[in-house]
Amino acid sequence: MTQRSVEIFFGKLLTDEEVRESFERDPQATLLQLRNQGLEFTSLELQALATMRPAEVSDLAEVIDPRLQKASLRGKPMTGALHDTTPLPTMPLGMTGMRITRVGFGAWAIGGGGWQFAWGSQDDAASIAAIRHAIERGVNWIDTAAVYGLGHSEEIVAGALRDMPLNDRPYIFTKAGLVWDAHDRAAAPRRIGDPASIHREVEASLARLGVERIDLYQMHWPPEDGTPLADYWGALLQLKAEGKVRAVGLSNHAVAQLEAAERLGHVDTLQPPFSAIRREVGAAELPWCAAHGTGVIVYSPMQSGLLTGTFSLERAAQLGADDWRSRSPDFTGVGLRRNLGLADALGPIAERHGTSVAAVAVAWTLAWPGVTGAIVGARSPAQVDGWIGAASLELTDQDLDDIAAAIRRTGAGTGPLRP
Repeated sequence: MTQRSVEIFFGKLLTDEEVRESFERDPQATLLQLRNQGLEFTSLELQALATMRPAEVSDLAEVIDPRLQKASLRGKPMTGALHDTTPLPTMPLGMTGMRITRVGFGAWAIGGGGWQFAWGSQDDAASIAAIRHAIERGVNWIDTAAVYGLGHSEEIVAGALRDMPLNDRPYIFTKAGLVWDAHDRAAAPRRIGDPASIHREVEASLARLGVERIDLYQMHWPPEDGTPLADYWGALLQLKAEGKVRAVGLSNHAVAQLEAAERLGHVDTLQPPFSAIRREVGAAELPWCAAHGTGVIVYSPMQSGLLTGTFSLERAAQLGADDWRSRSPDFTGVGLRRNLGLADALGPIAERHGTSVAAVAVAWTLAWPGVTGAIVGARSPAQVDGWIGAASLELTDQDLDDIAAAIRRTGAGTGPLRP
């Protein structure tokens, strides 16, 4: 993170006259002020940078983050909140050696339409813009899956990153175990755990993503083809040993399955559903992961849009037949009204913090011990801006009490009420 902080500092000197003049007057004080704003300089870096003259920075332009160079050409001011480049808080992802931002980009919806669990049609250019904007805002990981869009999501992720310098690219997480019929896109994907299938799937994902190694490879669901856990988990551990993937994890698995997998080889991560509506994993899976050094990246923290603060009864009624949510009890009838009631209750908390309801919903999941990060989807850059504040939002005990009271009052969802 310190290398990025140094690059941001160089960019500010190039693009911000106020910072440059302050640095000319008192380099040490300016650097300390920037560190207080969130730039993570080491003591040695502070000493080295304090001896520089601003005129020398132009010689270092080639090592500055390309985003900062573009900002310089636009003449965009970079004081204040450092909108595009402020480092987001990170946490170690279990024992993988990766530190990830508290929010990651979820690539389910950008897979587009025409398959069983689609979110409706999606513009690819908007998807690419959303991914790039999330990275510009500091997000350092993307979670996708082979099945999202039946391969299309992985292709969109590759397209968004293709022209990006390797050092600027985020971690890429994807999944195996859901296999579709190429001749019948409308058919439900099958949950397959056969090791031969997993080996075929990883090769296909590597090709679609355009990478030599996947940072995190996850089993999407427990299989329904009779494959024992020892076989499919063994296949993932083998891929890790071969270097095709850096880390391996499980998605949608319960404690008993985690225990069985851990006896064979460490479970690097778990990806469960988790939101203020769907809270079940707070009772057992999260404590298990915290006790075993297993990172947790939760999905659907806004419950597929219900907790964004912008969803409504009218919006639910307009969901197309090609949107899986139109068939979900969470988006119809009594369930929908309860869930929207909870979303409304998050409004005053968002106002207290000067943020969005979406950010509060995501931050609620991040407040739970054991949760490393939350996967948050976006179909446009504006949607990224709607939840990015969750990465640094810390809810108070009063906030958590108010949310718990709202859950009781509305009857939304099931599971523990608060951390």
